[in-house]
Amino acid sequence: MTNQVEQAGPGDQPNRPQEIKPKTQLQGTVTKVELYGAFVDIGTGQDAWLHISRVREEPINRLSDVLQEGQPVTVWVHRIDPKTKRVDLTMIKPVGVTWGELKRDQVYTGTVTRLEKFGVFVDIGAERPGLVHVSEMSRGYVGDPSELVKVGDQVQVKVKDFDRRKRRIDLSMKEIDKEKEVVESADEAEENLPTAMEIALRQAMAGQKSGQGGPARSGGKGERSHRQEQEDILRRTLQQRGGRR
Repeated sequence: MTNQVEQAGPGDQPNRPQEIKPKTQLQGTVTKVELYGAFVDIGTGQDAWLHISRVREEPINRLSDVLQEGQPVTVWVHRIDPKTKRVDLTMIKPVGVTWGELKRDQVYTGTVTRLEKFGVFVDIGAERPGLVHVSEMSRGYVGDPSELVKVGDQVQVKVKDFDRRKRRIDLSMKEIDKEKEVVESADEAEENLPTAMEIALRQAMAGQKSGQGGPARSGGKGERSHRQEQEDILRRTLQQRGGRR
């Protein structure tokens, strides 16, 4: 599972602050430029606030050099105050997964961004790519990461550990493979279980062969032919069911 930045198109842009969620992308219009920020109309009936520090990552001396009244802008919701209904915006695209959203054992789909001898780096939408050490790439021996993946590949990974202070995210691919094997083994075992019809047919065949399949009949030729025909039908039924698995 990957956390994504949400986007609201022109036709479905929310019109009430309570309908907006953090990281939602919106289209707005600058209504007023101040010394430390700008007010932006995002269609909620109440202008949202865009602080100068969230206009771009590079420092800005004068905001009026970057933004002007009436200018259309692409913004993302940074924060919402549920009491005052104040909406703070950012023009810096937010990461899909913040440090506060990371959890151990959480599964993400990411993109391989770099290969090294000791492992691969995978972008899961966090502030920085996570590392899948070569020992965590497969349950078998991996001599070189390029044997399994290449840059640009989409892979499923599980978060093993992370350290916000060191800005490190440790990921695993082999844990995902292990879980898939468990699920596949369980599905295979379930498929191999005989159905109630198969059990009934086998019991009927066993009863007929032992002479306990029903009331005694005369041992004539007609009875033997009838029994042989039933056994042939049963055998073909079981073979057909086995071939469909």
